[in-house]
Amino acid sequence: MPRRLACWRAIEGFSKPIIAAVNGYALGGGLELALMCDIILASESARFATPEIKIGSFPGDGGTQRLPRLVGKSFAMQMVLTGEMVDAALAERKGLVSEVVAPDRLLARALEIAGAIAAKSVAITPYAKRAVLAAFETDLKSGLEIEHRLTVEAFAEEDRVEGLRAFAEKRSPVFKGK
Repeated sequence: MPRRLACWRAIEGFSKPIIAAVNGYALGGGLELALMCDIILASESARFATPEIKIGSFPGDGGTQRLPRLVGKSFAMQMVLTGEMVDAALAERKGLVSEVVAPDRLLARALEIAGAIAAKSVAITPYAKRAVLAAFETDLKSGLEIEHRLTVEAFAEEDRVEGLRAFAEKRSPVFKGK
């Protein structure tokens, strides 16, 4: 397996959430790398494009598959077939990014989100990530079956029991990552 492909597969298979913080240009492979992340944040100055068409090519590292799943067929076709740049505001409106913030707030916001995720159960987060990703990889019926299976698997985790106990006792849970 080519080294680049092995790197992409490692990112795709990573069980923990990955946050992309785009400040500047995410073009071609850079955009495809961001598309592999679970959450994409952008600064107001971020720009996105699949410019490969301008050199007689097209996205070949997942861009033609991941981009339409986020922004829809029509807008993905527009991006892929024109190679034109998209600003952060339009990227947010189309669902390419989850938030746009001032450039000087980008890293802080990414760390805030990472902190909020890390404060939850690290034992349960991978189940949730896999369940959400199933929505992009399967039909609804199969996705619901995967979600159910993962929920049942997660029931065995100590953190789930602690979370329910804390809720019933009206206190914050103390997760142990188990």
